[in-house]
Amino acid sequence: MKFFIDTANLDEIKEAASLGILDGVTTNPSLMAKVGISGREQILEHYKKICEIVPGDVSAEVISTDFNGMIQEAEELASLAPNIVVKIPMIKEGLKAIKYLNEKGIKTNCTLIFSPGQALLAAKAGATYVSPFIGRLDDISTDGMQLIADIRLIFDNYGFPTEILAASIRHPMHIIESARIGADVVTTPLKPLLALLNHPLTDKGLAKFLEDYNKANR
Repeated sequence: MKFFIDTANLDEIKEAASLGILDGVTTNPSLMAKVGISGREQILEHYKKICEIVPGDVSAEVISTDFNGMIQEAEELASLAPNIVVKIPMIKEGLKAIKYLNEKGIKTNCTLIFSPGQALLAAKAGATYVSPFIGRLDDISTDGMQLIADIRLIFDNYGFPTEILAASIRHPMHIIESARIGADVVTTPLKPLLALLNHPLTDKGLAKFLEDYNKANR
């Protein structure tokens, strides 16, 4: 499984990278705004900074909703760095854009996936990744993990190379369940990722080891 961090905060990206397990980054206009990045030029420069930190795939999102606008933005984003993946929304024009960009050799991440049918269409069009939003489904009393399971089954049935990128992660169990089901990638804020490190028995065991060592070396 690949681990991506879902943020635009450079310090968080560096911290995740320092763990030695970071494979990529996803971000969006909302996350950019959260760290005070606004305006097209600022956003493009910020993507470049992220790509300098992370050698793996970095998803950069278009804001256009028409085909021509998405293609123009996608080509601009893809020119920033070789590891840019263009995030395209799951809409009719987005599906057309994914097909076009796939034929041009530009990687895509189809975002805002909430049903198996949407994921199937994106894979058929040639998306590199599909991003099912687990947490947002849970928020409306729908089983987000079942969506991951349904997509995994469909992709395995037909051998689609499109990778399942579990998104909208709320807590560490979302990460563990995604791994159990077979998501190819999970993209998460830093907090749930760091939470995987923690277990009270680890803390207790380490304290005991140190206590015994100190007793033996007095």
